[in-house]
Amino acid sequence: MYPPIDPILLELGPFVLRWYGILVVGGVMLAAWVAARYVARHGQDPDTVWDLLLWILVPGLIGARLYYVFIQSPRGAEGLGYYLSNPWAILQIWTGGIHIFGGVIFGGLALILYARWRRLNLPLYTDAIALGMPLGQAVGRWANFINQELYGPPTTLPWGLRIDAAHRIPPYNDLTLFPESVRFHPLFLYESLWNFIGFGLLLWISRRFADKLRPGDLTLLYFIWYPLGRFGIEFLRTDSWFFAGTPFNVVHLLSAIAVIGAGTALILRHRRPAARPA
Repeated sequence: MYPPIDPILLELGPFVLRWYGILVVGGVMLAAWVAARYVARHGQDPDTVWDLLLWILVPGLIGARLYYVFIQSPRGAEGLGYYLSNPWAILQIWTGGIHIFGGVIFGGLALILYARWRRLNLPLYTDAIALGMPLGQAVGRWANFINQELYGPPTTLPWGLRIDAAHRIPPYNDLTLFPESVRFHPLFLYESLWNFIGFGLLLWISRRFADKLRPGDLTLLYFIWYPLGRFGIEFLRTDSWFFAGTPFNVVHLLSAIAVIGAGTALILRHRRPAARPA
């Protein structure tokens, strides 16, 4: 497996259109479309989703980039040290390097503020977004394939990914120890498949158990499913830093908190009888 196309789709003077941006934006739009259909099915105006998209997209992208740069990137000259020495590189989001956790945190805060301003039914909209996000993430992850990033350690599995020397990080950029014939775990593919499955599962649950779900349940299920998969995938990351002497990093910690917290909340809220409408 190897990226079959140039990362740049079109270049006209200073204007550069990259596949990375197309796939990320395409994933966002697909997620928003799913969310709009969900709120429409629940009697709300679907245009509200498109109105709030910009309000949460910009903070989400900022948060995703800052999280990657200051938390996810490796400590040292090849990671955080590079960004601190070249602050302009922090803004170069098109070169790759965003993290969903930062996007969820910043975008989620923006959504809460927007919902309070517009007096929206917040759980309904978080459920709508939670349903669309796995599909959008599944599509957006292929941007990592184009940029030759988000790969794991060497593997002999038949679906191993070829990474050229220019896109390898230490120690895999040493072609004496790791020649061009070496293949790597395609972590982007693992996560994409996990998200596709998650979208199908959440969609099925939203239809099959519509009469039993409470507002906010799909949100909690998302915060169980996605972090659970991410927890396992993180053990194969090569572009992250880990707590000294352990195979764990910040994502493991946040994923565990999310899964335990969302799972506990889901169980407790269904132990109590649903509140009757006034």
